[in-house]
Amino acid sequence: MNAFINWMELHFMPIAAKIANQRHLIAIRDGFIAIMPVTMVGSIAVLLNVFFRDLPNEWFGEGNAFVSAMTPLISVNGNVYFGSIVILGMAFTISFGYHLAKSYDVNPIAGGVIAFSSVVTCMNQSAVFDYALPGVSDASLDVLTSAGLNAVSDGAGGVILNGVSGWGYMSQAFTGAGGLFTCLIAGLISTMIYVKLMQKKVTIKLPASVPPAVSNAFASVIPGTIAIYTFGILTQLCVMITGLYPNDLIIEWIQKPLLGLSQGIFSVILVTFLIQLFWFFGLHGSNLLAPITEGVYTPALLSNLEIWNTTHSVEEMPYLWTRGSFDAYTMAGGSGCTLALIIAIFIFSKRDDQKAIAKLSAPMGIFQINEPVIFGIPIVLNPIYFIPWLVAAPVCAVIAYAFTAAGIIPPVFIQVPWVMPIGIYAFLSTGGNIFASLVAFLNLAVSICIWTPFVILANRVQEKESI
Repeated sequence: MNAFINWMELHFMPIAAKIANQRHLIAIRDGFIAIMPVTMVGSIAVLLNVFFRDLPNEWFGEGNAFVSAMTPLISVNGNVYFGSIVILGMAFTISFGYHLAKSYDVNPIAGGVIAFSSVVTCMNQSAVFDYALPGVSDASLDVLTSAGLNAVSDGAGGVILNGVSGWGYMSQAFTGAGGLFTCLIAGLISTMIYVKLMQKKVTIKLPASVPPAVSNAFASVIPGTIAIYTFGILTQLCVMITGLYPNDLIIEWIQKPLLGLSQGIFSVILVTFLIQLFWFFGLHGSNLLAPITEGVYTPALLSNLEIWNTTHSVEEMPYLWTRGSFDAYTMAGGSGCTLALIIAIFIFSKRDDQKAIAKLSAPMGIFQINEPVIFGIPIVLNPIYFIPWLVAAPVCAVIAYAFTAAGIIPPVFIQVPWVMPIGIYAFLSTGGNIFASLVAFLNLAVSICIWTPFVILANRVQEKESI
């Protein structure tokens, strides 16, 4: 065991440390963290409507008195959702461009704005759809068709205009979670074009007497123009060659395949295992893998959320495993299910030092904060707890994944604060599903069983050391 740990420290940790300090990955992580207020308020709006509308409709039937009374609040939550989740991709673009430009010590505000403009440049500018004419009956169908309109009856006495189109359209599919990969790729390239041109001083230089705010704005004009025009030209080439806009191509060729790969059980196990492995060597595994967990699994969560908000059906959600699934089922007390370790220490440990640490750590462990356990026991570089630390969370992931795949519990589709206690997190993040909460507690019980033999082993190690 010691030989393995030494080998990992010598060969694996330097690579991990470089990854942890890679500025582009850090910018992705910080970009998602910065928009958490927007993500959270949208999730709160959906969660409130679950209790104001969805569950009452399920319990008392459609059109019940409670839902009717809550209609104004339901509408308010709908407005909040429209101003948060629907434009989440745009918010991330600005945040990502800001943090990436800031890491290079160039004007971060300009970096965020240029990234935003470049992403919008990639988007479809028109839409073609069928439009139901309000207040028009199919008795007027002959008049409409004689006027050259492609009008048909909707079969219920109304009229539908086929093939309605217009310029200036911006789809929610690209401004929200569905466009996150476009936001990430276009935001990264455009910001880097801006950064490199700024570093090479391809700027407009004004006299020193000009106020700094004005001077900085003019300095960004040439780099920003080149970056945005790059995507204007790229967009036109894509449309001419493929007939599709860059955002459509990214969604079909990059986003959907990556999200599909992320949903396999082996992908879930691997990500969960790597989080634990990095933590064992003292690196914050969740932060280190944030570009994956946030960049891949957060779009999955938000896509599920959009489906729920549209259909109110968990059966139509496309993704089994999302960002919140890790917190709901594999992190009871924090990474490694350390709440289970604390409980096992209370029941089976004979070591006063570990009992003291467990007592101090328990209140924080309830709210998913476990640094006192990780560095107090310690778990970092502790060969006794190496196996349960790596095994407990992946086993919990397998259990939760199996229940979700079987349709017994719904996928996680609502983002709630990560400090929410075990069981409550799963309940809220699945729209009030009690079985999801029970699965979280089942995982806690399984984790206690995994940790217990090694807590007992730690007792024996202390006894041998005292002889």
